[in-house]
Amino acid sequence: MKRETLIFPAENISADKLLNWAGQFDVFTLLNSNSSADNPPDNYSNFDLLLAVDPIQLFSGDENPFELIKSLSQKKDWHIFHLSYDLKNRIEKLDSNNLDYVHFPEFLFYCPAIVFEIKDKKVAVHYFKERNSEAEIRELIKSIECSPIENFPVKPDVEIKARISRDEYITTINQIKDHIQQGDIYEMNYCQEFYSENAAIDPYQIYRELNEISPMPFSVFSKCNDHYLMCTSPERYLANRNNKIISQPIKGTARRGKNEEEDHKIKDALYHDEKERSENVMIVDLVRNDLSRTAAKGSVQVEELFGIKTFKQLHQMVSTVTSEIEQGKNVADILQTTFPMGSMTGAPKIRAMQIIEETEKAKRGLYSGSVGYISPDGDFDFNVIIRSILYNEKEKYLSFTVGSAITIGSKAENEYEECLLKASAMKKVLGNQE
Repeated sequence: MKRETLIFPAENISADKLLNWAGQFDVFTLLNSNSSADNPPDNYSNFDLLLAVDPIQLFSGDENPFELIKSLSQKKDWHIFHLSYDLKNRIEKLDSNNLDYVHFPEFLFYCPAIVFEIKDKKVAVHYFKERNSEAEIRELIKSIECSPIENFPVKPDVEIKARISRDEYITTINQIKDHIQQGDIYEMNYCQEFYSENAAIDPYQIYRELNEISPMPFSVFSKCNDHYLMCTSPERYLANRNNKIISQPIKGTARRGKNEEEDHKIKDALYHDEKERSENVMIVDLVRNDLSRTAAKGSVQVEELFGIKTFKQLHQMVSTVTSEIEQGKNVADILQTTFPMGSMTGAPKIRAMQIIEETEKAKRGLYSGSVGYISPDGDFDFNVIIRSILYNEKEKYLSFTVGSAITIGSKAENEYEECLLKASAMKKVLGNQE
């Protein structure tokens, strides 16, 4: 089958309207860059919105995921990818034996029947004429434009529990610092889970509210049967633009100020914070090393170091590392040599992942994994799944996880407060629980 494309004005097409329409499908993914006049897209953004629905091919099982990615990327079509953190076990001799109640698939790859791509106030609809006629697509656009936005703000029935106590968290941080003192690792990303059993929520409404509170450039709403991802991530894991690879690790977080003067002081303090700089540069070095394994000789560069990006809720320290792809390497090679992303593991990466498994109390699953796409021209973009709510509707189990980078200079109490700052948007939409 061959793709056809129709282009329409996008003035009356919104993320909410697309979500309302997409809800009829068992599997779909919305990628939202949240770009606007006040929040312009970054230099590497390809679109404002991308909605992929109704898989014509779907893979999630025992097959080799990286061989599948290589095969699918050669088909020159749109493909959507969900990669869980636990794919690390397919790359290195590692395991994941911690508690898992969300039960997202280890990976999910699919080719969508229809793709909506919104950019520059236009929507391009990519479809197969064997499945939909041009007249059907035109009628579909009209129906989406005219559809009312259903909004039933029902207070979610959710009781949030912490997987570990504050005291347990502080004890564990000190254990991790012992590993650092002994030379096992230099840095490690330690995460804690918050969860709810028998949770009754409307995932669509929760995502809308979460994205309104915290509009981020790598936001995702995804449905896979009974499993939902509501993600407002600020972080790009990996992108390809014309054989240029871009990775933008985040290390360094600070709250927003109450006024412009305080905000400026907080940004300046974040930029000059030696601990945050130390964390950031360690991960930049790790990313440089990972990218070098698939890069043309001498092409790995740090395009920006310690960049400060401001979002609605917080400031982040973001660095940009780039490379040119070595001839003969493909997207599967690049993913396999960089996954999981350094910002969510530590340095050295393998030892850090071993200690993560020993010290964390819940299986990460899709959290700190990635959702992304490959386009027909070979460009791709993958996010880092953080600031996200995972929901198993069948089991009524809800989970969100937050973490921070631990170095020898970390103070456990401060790291705990940073986790609460990162969790604040999720807590608010789930009932403003403190």
